[in-house]
Amino acid sequence: MNFKLIATCAAGIESIVGNELKHLGYKVNVENGRVRFDGDVADIAKTNLWLRTADRIKIVVGEFTAKTFEELFQGVEGLNWEDFLPLDAEFPVAGKSQKSTLHNVPSVQAITKKAIVTKMSTVYHRRTKLPETGALYPIEVAINKDKVLITLDTTGSSLFKRGYRVNKGGAPLKENMAAALVLLARWYPEMPFVDPVCGSGTIPIEAALIGCNIAPGLKRNFVFENWDWVDKDIIKQAREQAQAAIKKDIDLDISGYDIDGSMIEIAKENAVQAGVQDIVNFKQMAVKDFKTDKINGVIVANPPYGERLSDKEHVHQLYQQMGKLYQPLTSWSKYILTSDLQFEQFYGTKATKRRKLYNGSLRTDFFQYWGKKIRN
Repeated sequence: MNFKLIATCAAGIESIVGNELKHLGYKVNVENGRVRFDGDVADIAKTNLWLRTADRIKIVVGEFTAKTFEELFQGVEGLNWEDFLPLDAEFPVAGKSQKSTLHNVPSVQAITKKAIVTKMSTVYHRRTKLPETGALYPIEVAINKDKVLITLDTTGSSLFKRGYRVNKGGAPLKENMAAALVLLARWYPEMPFVDPVCGSGTIPIEAALIGCNIAPGLKRNFVFENWDWVDKDIIKQAREQAQAAIKKDIDLDISGYDIDGSMIEIAKENAVQAGVQDIVNFKQMAVKDFKTDKINGVIVANPPYGERLSDKEHVHQLYQQMGKLYQPLTSWSKYILTSDLQFEQFYGTKATKRRKLYNGSLRTDFFQYWGKKIRN
């Protein structure tokens, strides 16, 4: 059975998710906050396992226009729910609405749920309440400008939950955002990679997973694996293929430094869980103490933003140190994510390029300084 599928993602990284899907062999359509593609159960397994920057893989159950609750009810009831939900399915309905006539989300959710129950009761000849004692089928009704999109989530907890983060620091970067930063930095496995403020190690670990071609979803499970119409052999095969694709004898030069020794211990634990403890070199070190004679490297940093006023001065000092220290490394590319829009003036140089990204709901900029490669 072929489905219309959606990979959802954070605003600003849609094109990266689109590229990932293209590399996996799919024809894509990039929209705001999501990328559309087609596929079967094997593709659902493959994309959940392999996508590094997406949040969730959803099946499109139906799309229609609704300006009244009656139209919403009829539209939902008219969909082929029997193709997706068994009689005992547990199907919570989440909702959201933007710029639409039907803007009361609790009512939208309740009507959608009622319409599905009505359809299922008819199909399964039930006069009593549906049991909802079986596997979980998370449904979402999203209305935007009166266009209704009904989806079934195949992922469960978001794809950023890779399953390797034993512990995290103060303001950790989500794993899928960290992977997006590495991909945006155009780092290749033969280049040195440094995160000078690595915290709990997410960015270097994601770089190691990319360098070793380790599927980010290998250490976790997905909600669709419990569905009765999903062939377990398909999932088993997808996992075996992902396992076989790992590059075991690759030599990578990836380092993560942090001034806080306890964070380095956490980063090392997380690297063990991710299976890359032999790949990433974690070490306690202040930004100002970094030295290198290597060439053509990449620095990716997510320094503290100094949200509190007392921290601002310290953070600005850090930006100045970075500017002075990285200036002579002309063959290195530097990529720095911060919500501080004055970053360039403290760093001392205007970025080659800036890209707007959202770290959760926080607007940040990815300041990019491209190095001039030295040909060996």
